[in-house]
Order: sequence, then structure tokens, then C-alpha cells
Amino acid sequence: MQTSVNGEVSPEIYRRYLASVVQFHLTAAETCGLGPTDYQALSLLDADGPMTTGQLSERLGLSPSATTRAVDRLANAGLAERVPDAADRRRVLVHVTGRQPERLAEILARVQAPIAAAITELTPAQRDGLTAYFAAATQAYREVTANLNT
Repeated sequence: MQTSVNGEVSPEIYRRYLASVVQFHLTAAETCGLGPTDYQALSLLDADGPMTTGQLSERLGLSPSATTRAVDRLANAGLAERVPDAADRRRVLVHVTGRQPERLAEILARVQAPIAAAITELTPAQRDGLTAYFAAATQAYREVTANLNT
């Protein structure tokens, strides 16, 4: 298996990596009894904190009505709740409740442990490079997704 071309990561390695991440999360969602959209919404809320349904809709790339239905499902499952915004009582924010789907912590731990072990083997400069990559990739994916959804 080719790992680099002229010192650069090969496109195949990167595509396989992305495919494995997507497949892992789809399988984790199904194992936990969540649909992919609900799983992604829960993940975004957990990572980024409370947001309005409109903001979540933009992040998910879904229509407001589809996002509202996802939030309804998460709320009915006890995983998220709608709370009035303390700064503007006209707004409602969606919060995670702190409750996770059954088995999710165990499933995530099974992949987080070997990844953490690999990261600890990196030099500080390599970890800085990895962090810079994740920040740049996150921004690039968000921008292109937003442009595709308009």
C-alpha cells in the first residue's frame, strides 16, 4: 500500500481514512439506535455547545423542518432539550442533556484509546501539525458544505 507520493500523503490513504471515519460513525449511530442525522446533531451539540435550531440546521446542511424533527427525536430520547436563551428569552437553544445513548461511551472509547496512544507517540511538532491540519480541514469542509447548500 502506497503511503506517500513525493513526500506527500497519497490521496488513497486519505480517502480510506475518511471512509473509515464515516463508516465507524454510521455503525456507531446504528448500534446506539440513532439515525445518522440524529447522531451528527448530537455530536455537534456536544462538541460546540448549545445553539438554536437554525444554527444547527446550517451546521447539518438540512432544512429547518428536518432539523426540528431531529431535535424532536433527540428530545424525546432524553438526549437533548430546548431551553430559553438567558441572553434573549425570545430565542430557544438546544442543549445536550449529558445523557448518552446506551453503549456510545464504550464504542467511542474503543476507537479513542488506540488513536490517543498513536498521538502520544508523536513529537510536539508533529502534534502541532496534526492540530493545524484538523483546524484547516474543518474550516475547508465547513466552507465548501455551506457553499454547496446555498
